[in-house]
Amino acid sequence: MATVTQQEVSPLHKHLNITIAKEDYLPSFEKSLKDYSKKANIPGFRKGMVPTGLIRKMYGNSLFVDEVLRTVDKQVSDYIQNEKLEIFAQPLPVEFNVTQLDVNKPDNYSFTFEVGMKPDFQLPDLAKESVKRYKVEVTDEMLNEEIEKLRTRYGNMTEPEEVGSDENVLNVTFTETDAQGKEVEGGIIKDNSLLVKYFSEAIRPSLIGKKKDDVIQLQLNEAFDEKEREWIVNDLGLESATDKHFKLLITKVGLVEPRELNEELFKQLFPKDEIKTDEEFREKLRSELQAQWDNESRNQLHHQLYHILLEHTSIDFPAEFLKRWLKTQNQEGQQKTDEEVEEEFPTFINQLKWTLITDKLMGQNNIKVEQDDIRQFAKQQLLGYMGVSAMDEEQDWVRDYIDRMMKDRKYVEDAYNKLQTQKLFDWAETQVNAVETPISKEEFIKMNEAHQHQHHEN
Repeated sequence: MATVTQQEVSPLHKHLNITIAKEDYLPSFEKSLKDYSKKANIPGFRKGMVPTGLIRKMYGNSLFVDEVLRTVDKQVSDYIQNEKLEIFAQPLPVEFNVTQLDVNKPDNYSFTFEVGMKPDFQLPDLAKESVKRYKVEVTDEMLNEEIEKLRTRYGNMTEPEEVGSDENVLNVTFTETDAQGKEVEGGIIKDNSLLVKYFSEAIRPSLIGKKKDDVIQLQLNEAFDEKEREWIVNDLGLESATDKHFKLLITKVGLVEPRELNEELFKQLFPKDEIKTDEEFREKLRSELQAQWDNESRNQLHHQLYHILLEHTSIDFPAEFLKRWLKTQNQEGQQKTDEEVEEEFPTFINQLKWTLITDKLMGQNNIKVEQDDIRQFAKQQLLGYMGVSAMDEEQDWVRDYIDRMMKDRKYVEDAYNKLQTQKLFDWAETQVNAVETPISKEEFIKMNEAHQHQHHEN
């Protein structure tokens, strides 16, 4: 009869010592021999008529080892389940030499596994936390700026003969050169489209009057300011190009004529609304912009809640066990080095901590993601692809699409995680007493950029 005992190695780190007797595995081993003899295909014998003795001689030790290890795994699994042990990952076997297992000398065997125990911990009381709900009010200036963007975005492209203002669009070809303007053999050649106002103020006057097929010689660090230079460098496929010289061939001069504010544009932008006047249009657009900023504010509140839950929850971990487990997690089958484990461990622990927090919050507050939620998620995603707001799920092709997505394991897992996160923060938002705090658009953007920069560094 198998026996299992626990031994504490350190807090949250245990050894499970398992001893199995011959009667625990021999009956199953003998059965596996008989089953194998019925399936084996060996020359000189009809299928199903291979003598068990021959199978024992040819495959006995391999089947014996498999059956012993299978018995041990079952004993460990049953013990963990019966004792209701909350463990991380899978038990790790402490070194055991399988060559000790001999089909000709069956014996009682002892094995040791190490396990990491999940800790108990307390969650912060969100009602007592200091939280701000930032409010960006849409100003007339913001509204006017958005209107001009829309007029330009939906405007008509014309092709004037020459560059006349900062608003002209230039189709150009970048060709890498040396400082003297000689093309670099094997250098960069890349087409792009730029507004004149993307160039630095020092360069713009020299572009006025330029025409199709004109050529400009420039150096990136002089021709563009930092923000524009960064995305141009990325588009050219370079990590850094501030000292690079380029010849710019103008292949086309364009100019967008802004659309008039009329019912045709109103209908194009808001097809479901009967907007007739400029005043109605401005009111509708202000409402849309306010909803967007309120949504951004809500997302920022969720970021605050994430950090509160993560940083104000203290959890102890069986670090040594988890490092040994992490060392075995390599897709190539090779163990990770100690250096790789140490490098990955802080991020791994952070993710593990958030998983524990999420699981506890979901369980305590009966927050669930049901199959119908995932089906609805798939449907809404389809609506987004189609650019519509409503669709009859009973249509065969819609139902077929959703059914197909529900069979995609990765899709379902990703959808589940997104829905779980959304439901969790929706709940958490109801638990805090957030103080509405006015903030300008510029301050809000700057705050979010600083937050993202900090995450990138971490």
